[in-house]
Amino acid sequence: MPLLQEKISELACMKSYPKEIYYDGNLELLKLKKISVVGSRKPSRYSKELTHKLSSALGKSGICVVSGGAMGIDAVAHMGAGSSNTIAVLPCGIDIKYPAVNKNLLTDIQNNGLLLSQFSEGFRATPWSFVVRNELVVALGDVLVVAEAELGSGSMRSIEFALKMGKEIFVLPQRMGESSATNTLLKNSKAKVIYDIEEFVSKFSDIEVNEKSDDFLLYCDTNPIYDEALSKYPDRIFEAELSGDIEIRNGKVFLV
Repeated sequence: MPLLQEKISELACMKSYPKEIYYDGNLELLKLKKISVVGSRKPSRYSKELTHKLSSALGKSGICVVSGGAMGIDAVAHMGAGSSNTIAVLPCGIDIKYPAVNKNLLTDIQNNGLLLSQFSEGFRATPWSFVVRNELVVALGDVLVVAEAELGSGSMRSIEFALKMGKEIFVLPQRMGESSATNTLLKNSKAKVIYDIEEFVSKFSDIEVNEKSDDFLLYCDTNPIYDEALSKYPDRIFEAELSGDIEIRNGKVFLV
């Protein structure tokens, strides 16, 4: 994979500028306004829905979503933004496509968006390379959004980097007893809550999003259990199934 030759101004906030950055994809995305989104590898359905809705709104407003290509919140953020409007920073060589479960997603981003890595081809992820990846993810964004995270999780390193870099941190509203890391940030006045997605997006974009997000379709994109979807959207489920917008397989809902 080719090495990035030009300096990325956003990375000046890092402890030391990366010696090497490998890339594959559309470098024009580096010129866009960028927001970093991180969070749990095993998020709640609520967090996945809101993360997808947020990333989709950012993408429609011309804002590039940066994340780490991992399972959970990272994958949802990339998918919500769309493969052509997202940057995935990897903890391994770009040729590895780690984690394997996200291989198709990362390939789509490679073909339409941008993959970045500080590691050469063949390098496999190690505990310390995830930390290196996290610092780059945080540095690239104008601000950091932590969708859901527990104290002691890997997302805490991203939070620590953001605080050291002086980055503004935003979180999704969560219930008491859940997402202990984001709730602690709020308790200590180190983060702000995103109560209104459109209002949040408007702070960072000059592009007005006229199209309202369809919460039902965003929900279906998370592949919910059919019975739960039926209980939540009884009328829409039947309508969407008849119109061919969704299909039911193995008791789950899938967008067509």
